[in-house]
Amino acid sequence: MSSFDKRGDGFEKKFAHDEELRFKASARRNKLLGLWAAEKLGKTGPDAEAYARSVVSADFEEAGDEDVFRKVRGDFDAANVQQSDHQIRRTMDELLTTAIEQIRAG
Repeated sequence: MSSFDKRGDGFEKKFAHDEELRFKASARRNKLLGLWAAEKLGKTGPDAEAYARSVVSADFEEAGDEDVFRKVRGDFDAANVQQSDHQIRRTMDELLTTAIEQIRAG
């Protein structure tokens, strides 16, 4: 194997690793977001955990974060929870940072 091939193989492995981290961080962020939203919705214990799982599942509807945002926004609207779109999106960003830190910490 030439050094060019080794270098290409290294890039492929790094890309795969980065994509796996991105997926894990997104899933963890969605769970944290679900727990945050559950609290706002007045859910606790097993109900909060079930709601968090439903937020994680919502992410599989389409690529990107809009499906997760729509899920939380819709549930807040249905329950008359007062949170702005900006606050939900800011919380999503903050929790993504938290999720990445948790994954890196092990």
